[in-house]
Formats: sequence, C-alpha cells, structure tokens
Amino acid sequence: MRVTLWIVTFFLLFTLTIAPAPTMAGREDHFESLKRFSQILDLVEGHYVNPISKKELIDNSIKGMIEQLDPHSAYLTPEDFKEMQADTAGKFSGIGIEISQEQGRILVVSPIEDTPAYKAGLLAGDLILEINGESTQDMTLMDAVKRIRGEKGTTVTLLILHKDSNKPEEVPIVRGTIPIVNVKTQSLEDGYLYLRLTKFQESSTRNLREEIENYQKSHTLKGIVFDLRNNPGGLLGQAVSVADTFIDDGTIVYIQGKDKSNRKDFYATKNSNEIKVPLVTLINAGSASASEIVAGALQDHHRSLIVGERSFGKGSVQTIIPMSDGSGIKLTTALYYTPSGRSIQATGIEPDLRIPFVAPNTDDDSGMRDRFTLREKDLTRHLENGSASSKTGKDADAEKAKDMLARDNQLRMALELVKSLPKLREIK
Repeated sequence: MRVTLWIVTFFLLFTLTIAPAPTMAGREDHFESLKRFSQILDLVEGHYVNPISKKELIDNSIKGMIEQLDPHSAYLTPEDFKEMQADTAGKFSGIGIEISQEQGRILVVSPIEDTPAYKAGLLAGDLILEINGESTQDMTLMDAVKRIRGEKGTTVTLLILHKDSNKPEEVPIVRGTIPIVNVKTQSLEDGYLYLRLTKFQESSTRNLREEIENYQKSHTLKGIVFDLRNNPGGLLGQAVSVADTFIDDGTIVYIQGKDKSNRKDFYATKNSNEIKVPLVTLINAGSASASEIVAGALQDHHRSLIVGERSFGKGSVQTIIPMSDGSGIKLTTALYYTPSGRSIQATGIEPDLRIPFVAPNTDDDSGMRDRFTLREKDLTRHLENGSASSKTGKDADAEKAKDMLARDNQLRMALELVKSLPKLREIK
C-alpha cells in the first residue's frame, strides 16, 4: 500500500474466459445502476452552478472510481501517461521525491539522491501539509504529483512536517531536470565494493553489472555492501534481473491476482557473470516495492545478510493499461510474494540484523578542532609540498571511503559483516 511499482512492459494479468450468462436479476441490477448514474449525470450537467460538460463529468467519474479503490490505482490522463513513461525512462522535471498517500495525507516515501528535494533536506516519512499554500488534505496522489512537478527553474514551496518534529517548516525548492544516476559505487577497502542502487529503471541492471565488472578490472572482488536504503522501487523486470545478478537458481518473486490460476513466477537464470562473493544488503523505511522484492529474494535464498531497519511494506502490483485516446489506467491487479510465500504488503521486510541509523554528531570535539585550527595548507596561495603536489586518485578514493564510513554507522557495520561472513559460515 505504498509507492508505485510500474510494469511498463504492459504484460497483463488477464485471461480470456467464457463467463456464465448473467441472471435476469443480475442484468436488472446492472441496468438500474447505469440508469441511476445517467440520471445523476444529467442532473449535475443541467443544474450545477458553473457550466460543466458531460465529458468532464464522465472523466471525473472514472477518476473517482479508480482512485477510490486503493492509494496506487489511478486514472492517467494522456499528459499523466506521458509523464509516467518519462519517469521510468530515467529523466523528468521536478524536485525528485517519491510520494504516497496515507489516510488522506501526502507522505514522502523517499527523496531521490542528488535531486533538489534531497538537497533541501526532505526525508522519508515527512508529511507534505501544503503545496504552494494549498492544503494537501484529501488531495489525490496524482494531483499532488502534478502540483509538485513543473518547469525547470521554477520554485515550489512545500509545508513539511518532519517525522520527529512538532512544528511544520516551509521549504522552497527550485525544480530541476532529474536525471537519475541509478548506480553508485565506492571502494571501501581493497576488494570490498560499496554498491548503491537508487532506483529500478530501464538501465539499472545493465549499469549495476557494468560497475561491478569495472571494479573487478582493478581489484579482486572479495565482498559487496549492497545499499537499497531510500530506494523507492521502480520496474518489476529490473527487480528480477538485479536479484538474478546474485541468485543462481530458483524463484525470485511471484505475483498472484484475484484468479488463483493466474499466478506468475519469475525465476533466476544461470549467468556466466553471476556474483558469488559475500553480500550484505542495507535496507530502511525508504526501501520500497522493487527494493523489497530484491531484499526478500536475497533473504529467502540465504544469499545475503539483510541489515538496517524494516522496509516500507509496499507489496502490490500495478498494471498500466493504455487506452485508445492516449490515457491509461494504473490498476492494482496483484500482490507479490517472496520465494518462501511471504506477502510483505503493509508489513515490509524485517532485517536479519536490526541496526537503526544514528546521525553523526556534526559538532563533536574533533569537528570543532578541525573547524577552528589553522594550518599552512589553509592559507591562501600556500605552497604545495614539492614531493607530492596533490593527492593521488587512490589516496582521494581512500579518504572518501573513510569519510563515508565515519558518517554512517550502518555502513560501518555492513563492511565488518561482509568481511566476516566467510568465517561466520564456518562456525557450527
């Protein structure tokens, strides 16, 4: 019951069957419902205080019908449909957040890394109370998305209530073009790769495998810390292929709709470039949808130790059904299940090792010393050391890794665990 899991390949979970003929009573009930709808349509069109066309009324009726089903089903206008396709392709204009709706409130599922929303300090779990001064109470999810998105360079002002705050904060954010760099890497120590996946898009698996391959050209790969924190999900096909990178056999996920005979299973395949080194996967409350598919599969196959905090719990599947006029319907058609048969809808993936994130203290003693200690290197136009005028790329890389580890207690633990996994497996 959360952020959208797009299935852009348009596979539909429908089979053509011959239904039994409806009874007379059933036909009469159907006719009476349509008759009542037509009467109300005529009454509103004829007597509403402002002019409104029948087309507008019908479009609004369809929209209301679909959006009353659950938070993720929606009617997509032709404009919405195009925006959705741009989003999954990996580039769109806006501020870079994934949002959901809970009890009539607009909730931030996750800010996307390196976007205006991320830089403005929005966090998973924040409530958006107003958009440009307009209350979001009972605003539909699609309407909220439309108001937040806009032309690059324009500003949207959000009234935000942070998760652990009692006082709302007004946050102006300048919109930008959001090109999503969906894979990031960093060598933590020689042979130990930090692999971060920010979103499941059309290029995610390809980029992820290329980054691992590039790292192996200069290092002997010993272990991977796989970071899915604040990854809001994306394409189901990409979730399957990402998990398949680390799993060599068996079910990765299956989806089950209303008709039990329409279960669809997705399996791992044998790959020549399968990654078999020790793996620790980080998740948190911002890990949703496709992230949970991957984490659940890795956990059920005992392929990775899952570390961090319980994930978001979005376990429903939406099918995009295109309509002839360019519009579409995003309809919840199934739930997805981990290989062992767990539905994580509204419950999430529970980590094997629960470690809450502890924000670093920015004003600790060492930080204060660094801030107020002046050295030669801090002086303007200081002379460089003759023997080493600048840090080598290797030194800079090591310093970046050291800084990442210093600021992230979950990452520090994950690195120690991935280094220890071979030894731990020997313990009986």
